[in-house]
Amino acid sequence: MCQPRPAQRAIPVRIAPSDQILIGPPLPSGDNVIVRIAITGSTGLIGSALARDLASDDVEVLRLVRRPPAGPGETRWDPATPEGGPSPGSLAGVDAVVHLSGAPIAPGRWTAARKQELRASRIDSTATLARALASMDDPPRALLVASAIGWYGDTGSREVDETAPGGTGFLAELVRDWEAAARPAADAGIRVAHLRTGIVLSRGGGMVGQLLLPFRLGLGFRIGPGTQYLSWITLADHIRACRFVLADPGLSGPVNLTGPTPVTNAQFSSALAHALGRPALLRLPAGPLRVALGEVSGELLASCRVRPARLLAAGFAFCHAQLGPALANVLSQPPG
Repeated sequence: MCQPRPAQRAIPVRIAPSDQILIGPPLPSGDNVIVRIAITGSTGLIGSALARDLASDDVEVLRLVRRPPAGPGETRWDPATPEGGPSPGSLAGVDAVVHLSGAPIAPGRWTAARKQELRASRIDSTATLARALASMDDPPRALLVASAIGWYGDTGSREVDETAPGGTGFLAELVRDWEAAARPAADAGIRVAHLRTGIVLSRGGGMVGQLLLPFRLGLGFRIGPGTQYLSWITLADHIRACRFVLADPGLSGPVNLTGPTPVTNAQFSSALAHALGRPALLRLPAGPLRVALGEVSGELLASCRVRPARLLAAGFAFCHAQLGPALANVLSQPPG
């Protein structure tokens, strides 16, 4: 169990479906108190965990949904249309907005239609939300927008932080335009932070959830050469980092939400197999992968060695800084 720094308040809670964290730090008090937060993407892996975590700490959570609201804790918006942002009245009294919605990156080949869906679900929705917030007479003080370490492209063995320029390729260009779409909110004086997220480790989904079955069957594998770097963060630390950014008015612009110790793909495969007590002797060759997945395979074979420099400089303490103990913690949780 992670023990926060003494200055942080520790409250054990359950977050869906199978990870346990300690809240920290508390959200601001006094003139900067945050008591009401709106969240998009609140049914996803990260959004559902964050919403439950905040609610357990007596923060009012307003969920932005694309269907008719099911109750007073929801309000409708249409991220697919330029004027589909939530009404100013529905966001009255909201202190911060966390925008996490977006179509999943991984499944399937990147056809032209799929690429358009990925871009629209991120860029168009962010622009719609940013314009809606900018039009308010009394807008929220902060907007946290999901982003990705895909910004950096293929870094090889070189470690990069938030000061590194953008890379090349479809994902790098998507992230560039995604972050730029929030500009109307920043121009209106709202603090905007871009949460450049790495691979989130959780038994309830994501990469670990997808790999559990083959690795448990003794079919663990590395991808391609296995030397490409992978930057990871546990779901518990990701939620704690979101709260940390919410609480720190000095954090705006890009913030890497990754752990401090990236590993290679081969190291990750070995660590997961070890945590499950199974071998990982197989290799997924790059050639067949490229044939099966096309352009997506380039992202699986690319290296992204990212350092969370701004979180560390601001004093954030990771609960799970090393991969082995992190995987043991994730896998020790009951299944969702």
